[in-house]
Amino acid sequence: MVLCLSPRSLHLRGACTLALVLLATFAHIIRADEIHPGLALLEEKCLGCHNPDKKTSGLDLTTRASALEGGKSGLVLVPGDAEKSRIYELVRDGVMPDGNPLRSRDAQLIGEWIDAGADWSRPLKRPEPRPRAGPDWWSVQPLREVSLPADLPPEWSASPIDRFVYARMAESDLQPAEEADRGTFIRRATFDLLGLPPTPEDVHAFKNDSSPDAHERLIDRLLDSPHYGERWGRHWLDTVRYAESNGFEQNHVRPNAWQYRDYVIKSLNADKPYDRFVQEQLAGDQLAGGPVTAENRDLFIATAFIVGGPVDTVGNGDLEFLRQIRANALDDFIATTGSAFLGLTFNCARCHDHKFDPILQKDYYQLSAIFDGVQHRGRTLETAEESRSRQALLEPLQSELVELERSLVDVELVAKPRVEERREEILSSYRPPVDDRGTEERFESVRARFVRMDIQKTHMGSPMVEEFQVWTSEPGEASRNVALATAGARATAVFTRVSIGDADADLYKIDLAIDGKYGKTWIGSRGDGVGQFTVELAREETISRVYWTKDRNGGFQGRYQGNVPTIYSIQTSLDGESWQEVAHSRDRKPFSKEALEDRLIRTVLDETENQRRAELQDRVAEQKKKIAAVPAAPVLYVASFAQPGEPTYFLKRGNVMDRGETVAPASPSTLASLLPSFELAHDAVEGERRLALARWMTDKRNPLTARVIANRVWHYHFGRGIVSTPSDFGFNGARPTHPELLDYLARRLQDLDWRLKAFHKEIMLSRTYRQSSRFDEANAKIDADAHLLWRFPPRRLEAEAIRDSILAVSGKLDSRMGGEGFRLYRYTVDNVATYYPMTTFGEETYRRAVYHQSARSVKVELLGQYDCPDHSLPAPRRESTISPLQALNLLNNSFTMDQARFFEERLLREVGRGAAMQIRRAYALAFGRSPDSEEERIGRELIEKHGLYVFCRTLLNANEFIYVM
Repeated sequence: MVLCLSPRSLHLRGACTLALVLLATFAHIIRADEIHPGLALLEEKCLGCHNPDKKTSGLDLTTRASALEGGKSGLVLVPGDAEKSRIYELVRDGVMPDGNPLRSRDAQLIGEWIDAGADWSRPLKRPEPRPRAGPDWWSVQPLREVSLPADLPPEWSASPIDRFVYARMAESDLQPAEEADRGTFIRRATFDLLGLPPTPEDVHAFKNDSSPDAHERLIDRLLDSPHYGERWGRHWLDTVRYAESNGFEQNHVRPNAWQYRDYVIKSLNADKPYDRFVQEQLAGDQLAGGPVTAENRDLFIATAFIVGGPVDTVGNGDLEFLRQIRANALDDFIATTGSAFLGLTFNCARCHDHKFDPILQKDYYQLSAIFDGVQHRGRTLETAEESRSRQALLEPLQSELVELERSLVDVELVAKPRVEERREEILSSYRPPVDDRGTEERFESVRARFVRMDIQKTHMGSPMVEEFQVWTSEPGEASRNVALATAGARATAVFTRVSIGDADADLYKIDLAIDGKYGKTWIGSRGDGVGQFTVELAREETISRVYWTKDRNGGFQGRYQGNVPTIYSIQTSLDGESWQEVAHSRDRKPFSKEALEDRLIRTVLDETENQRRAELQDRVAEQKKKIAAVPAAPVLYVASFAQPGEPTYFLKRGNVMDRGETVAPASPSTLASLLPSFELAHDAVEGERRLALARWMTDKRNPLTARVIANRVWHYHFGRGIVSTPSDFGFNGARPTHPELLDYLARRLQDLDWRLKAFHKEIMLSRTYRQSSRFDEANAKIDADAHLLWRFPPRRLEAEAIRDSILAVSGKLDSRMGGEGFRLYRYTVDNVATYYPMTTFGEETYRRAVYHQSARSVKVELLGQYDCPDHSLPAPRRESTISPLQALNLLNNSFTMDQARFFEERLLREVGRGAAMQIRRAYALAFGRSPDSEEERIGRELIEKHGLYVFCRTLLNANEFIYVM
């Protein structure tokens, strides 16, 4: 059977898709050799290992005869009976193919083929091996001593960088662009190093600087700016998936995670050597040389790099689940370390040897052993002096508390014999305690239009009521629940956990208590356990009982017992003004054991004794408040370390429940021929493991560390790396456009003692970097995207730089550095976190965007529209999309409109009301240049017709504002 579908005869793209689906579905029918689909699967999935050359387990499946011979374990195929065939059992149970089990339908096809007689219509063909990188792959070779290209134009011969770039252009018949003018260069360089526009004063000074080293002095000044660390710190934070929430289902904010952000910014501003920067993030605690001090605290903070990724905080008692969570956390440590520092995807070897790169599965578990003692717990980084100071405040308070509690115990000891003597007598006078599954209050029949539950106390926390019912007692009628909304009742509450007007106001509203459904609850009080709600009946009724629940169906399974109302009053009214109490809980047994014992003690003590006890209880409570007021040592979200409690196991196929042999901490075999390897004992001290890895990574003989960071720096200067996949130097990554230049840069960075500022300077003083962005049609036909750098590639600013620039131009940028960040969302927590976008923005949000408390999977305000990543994964290369929503957001976002108003006020303040001066100053601030005569004319007309505010808003929405040339 042959199925013919011509795409030309199908006029819709959907029809073409249908054709492809049909072709895939009937692939086994139209195969030229007409073999059974089960046999085709055997050929595709099994022959790679079970062929005449390899014969894994002694089994060859090329022909029917060789398959019937079986392997080392005996016969594997019984034609006509799949259930007796070992080969079917293995694929059905997911054991084979090793590490890549078949779908159940595919296993079924193999079974059907065996049941049909297991006919080989032809000998099977071994699939061609997929291409992959071996030990000779370019990125795992030593850094080469490269020769500089010769015979170049003089202006392209001064810098080794230019020599390599020009030679590569010449190979492709490309002509370089002329040098950029000074206005263009200072704008480019300032955005590049600071992420902010140059001030008009800086532009004027640079344009008029006739000294031969003007460019060099400009770059030195920019590199000395504290804003440099903020700009390039953001690049690093992208690379290492930094965010300030946990991710996954709960996604709670991480308090005190911002210290790592500040560490990165400070390190870059201090021009810390990159090799030291790497070592500190992997093993700063080991480099500290002792306990935490004010001087070395940053070394401990640096280790937040390891635990900076998402973590599942839901928890589960199941062993497999717990192991899986831990394995996933270790995978994140390995993946980020490998990609950020070495540009290799070690995490792809979790279940099998890497399919494309020279990385073994054993390498993965050796790295896992290195990180096996790292925990997502956070820790206090209190110095000894800080601890002593805090203890000096606490000790007298705690001593006094001990004395007060001892006196209280003495009073209560007097009561104990009396309690035991009268316990049964006292308890017999009380009704049963409230029951969260359902509590009823009966009373004499009363006429009512309003019924109120006044809650004076809960066991602990805010009161929760799931359903509140009011039952009639009219003679001769069946009792009815008249508190239902469907019966016309209405409910109001004095306070609900979420205030009216918030985006999630419906989650806990009082209407839930009269909807006749179980499962959702009203939550009241301001946190003190007090709450009150009123049900207004549709009409006046005769009632004699109420019934309320907190967890009727037991959905909470005994949890959240603290929210049960324990002391309350039921009141009725005819007019909503005058109330009478008809029932209460004061004659019920206390809900908790502690409250029950308290009630018994108060009952048996006399008035004087009770007064003394109450005074002591008040003083104890007050003393505890004083102790709680002493600031505790903050818990920082940095890595916490502990010696692993068990060995690290090789997990077969990555299955956490299928443990193989134990694995010792060791360096990956990938670079074994280039630099000394290390292997530690299985029980090596936890910190020694990470320190050994850090030193191995920063060994100058390790070519990957230098290549990767050199390429990253190049990537952020030109918008594209020499390797365009900055965190993947493996087979699936891109190949370098200028391999000799990359090796030169890597060696040069090492020669500069790994100091990035000098490295930036060398790149930015090159002719390559100083080119204009002039478009050339002939060049574009050869290299449309300027990958070979025949011009400086124009690019759009990243989201943060756009937002920061708007603030800078409006004059509202808050330049405060460091410390706790600001939020562009409203944060609520009810087991899981919810983030609501803000629509108004106060001055507390006018700081640089790097200080925004970014949360995973949350894209906010202007940042999200302009491709700011959600930080769930590393983002070593920002996407730069173009969509109508971006323009609409920049035009209509309340933040932008506010800043346009501030921009207008700034112009009026600085140059007054003359339109010509306003236009020139606005252009200087927004674009770093003067307007031409046509721009002045259009600007004047716009201001005259629509006002200065609209003109300012227009400039903030111009392409020139958000693009760098």
